Amino acid sequence: MIFLRNALFVSFVALVGLATSIQGKEPPLQSHPATDAYPGWRLGVQLWSFREFTFFEAVDKVAELGLCWIEAFPGQKLGKDYPDIDTHYTVAPEYRKVMKEKLARTGIRLINYGVVGLPNDETECRKVFGFAKDMGIETLTTEPPEEAFALIDRLCREYKIKIAIHNHPKPSHYWSPDTVLKVCQGRSNWIGACADTGHWTRSGLEATDAIRKLEDRMISLHMKDINAFGKNSGHDVIWGTGKTNASAILAELHRQNFQGVFSVEYEHNWKNNVPDIRGCVDFFSTEGAKLRSSGWRKLFQADLSNAQLKTEGSWSVSNDVYSRHGGGDLWTKESFGDFILDFDFKLEKNSNSGVFIRTGDYNWLPWVEVQVLDSHGKKPDKHACGGIFDIVAPSVNSVLPPGNWNRMTISAVGSRITVVLNGQAVTDIDLDHWTTPGQNPDGSNNKFNVAYKDLPRSGFIGFQDHGQEIWYRNIKIKPLAQ
Repeated sequence: MIFLRNALFVSFVALVGLATSIQGKEPPLQSHPATDAYPGWRLGVQLWSFREFTFFEAVDKVAELGLCWIEAFPGQKLGKDYPDIDTHYTVAPEYRKVMKEKLARTGIRLINYGVVGLPNDETECRKVFGFAKDMGIETLTTEPPEEAFALIDRLCREYKIKIAIHNHPKPSHYWSPDTVLKVCQGRSNWIGACADTGHWTRSGLEATDAIRKLEDRMISLHMKDINAFGKNSGHDVIWGTGKTNASAILAELHRQNFQGVFSVEYEHNWKNNVPDIRGCVDFFSTEGAKLRSSGWRKLFQADLSNAQLKTEGSWSVSNDVYSRHGGGDLWTKESFGDFILDFDFKLEKNSNSGVFIRTGDYNWLPWVEVQVLDSHGKKPDKHACGGIFDIVAPSVNSVLPPGNWNRMTISAVGSRITVVLNGQAVTDIDLDHWTTPGQNPDGSNNKFNVAYKDLPRSGFIGFQDHGQEIWYRNIKIKPLAQ
C-alpha cells in the first residue's frame, strides 16, 4: 500500500508541473499548479455539495474557493446550455469533451467519481471504468455488493483505477469500518475505503478511531464535521466547530503518512454554502500547514496588514476578493526572489491592470510587468494579457471575455519567467536574453532604458491600479529555494 501511495503521489507531482529538476530548479510551468497547503493532501469538493446547481456552475464555485480538485457524481446536469445532458457515466464522448474543456480552463482536475453503483455485472462495470479512464478519474467511490468484489478487483488492476468503499450511516451495509475491512481482506491494494467522517459521527462512531482501524486501506475521504453525535442526527458545520473532531482526524492521517483526497461534502445551506465551505478550506489549510507545509500560502493577510498601500482604503478584501477603490497599487511588504504566484482576476470591458514582480522600489521603473488586460478576441501583441508588457507577446490570447473570472500562474525562477493563463502556457522568457537597453532580442524597441538582464532577481510584488475596474481573488504564493 505504501508503494502504491508513493507512486501515485509522484505521478501527481509530475502532473501539476512542479517536479524539481536535477539542478534543484523548477521546470517551466505548462499548467496551473495545485496549491494545497499540505504536500500530498488534495483538498477538493464532492460536487454533491452543489447538487442544486449544474456541473459548470459547481466547477465555478470550486474555482471561487481556490481549490484544484473535484469529485463528481452521476446525474448532475451539465450546464444551462445542455439541459438534457448530465454527468452519468454513460454521457456521450462529445459532452465528456465539453467537461474536459471546462476543467482545463479553470485548472481543476476531476479525480474522484461517486457514489456510483458497481454491480456484479461485467458489462455494466466496464461502462463505469471506461468512463473513469477517459476522464482521468483515479478513484471510484462506491458501495458494491460483496459478491462483486472479485470482478471489481480484476477491473481495478486492468484499468489502474482504485475503488473506495463509502459508508452511509447505520444501518447501511458499510456503516462499520469492520465491514469495509472484511470485504478488503485478500483483495489488492486498489481497493480501500472512502471515509465519510460525518456519517460515522451520525452512527455514533468516533471518526478518528475508524480511520485508525482502516489505516492500511485509506484511499479518500468525504470530509464532514457534524453538530451532533449519534442518533443519525445533526447537520454539517464548518470544520473544527462540530462533534467530529476534525483536528484529530488530520493529526491521525498525518501520523499514517496518508496521501490522498479530501472531498468536502457539505450537506447544509444548499443554496448558499460557499461561505461555510470556505471556512472549512481555511481550517484545513491552517491545520494542514501546521502538520507539514507544502510552502503554498496566501500572499496577503485578510486585513491587508502585510500590504503596502499608497493611500489608506485604496483596496479592500471581502470573501477573499480584492477590489480597488482608486488611490494606487497594492504591494507586498515582503520581498520575493524565486516563486510561483497563482491567482484569479476579473475584468470589465477595456480594463487594464498588471502584476509587477521583483520590484526593487515601489516607485522605481522599469519593472517586469505581466499584463492583465481586456484583450479578448484581439491578435496577441506585446501589450496583450499574459505577455510581459512591451517586452514579449503571449503565444496565444487566452483571456476570457469581460465579466468572467480568469486564472493566471506566474513562475519566476532565476532569469526565467513563465505564465499560464486559463490552462494554457502563454509566455516563457529568459531575461538574460535582454542584453541591450531599450531593445528586445528580435531587434524591436521597448520603452525601458535598462537591459532586462540587469533587473533585480528579488523584490516586491504589486497589483496595478490603472484606473479601470479589476478584481483579484485566491492570491497564493509558493516561495522557492534559491
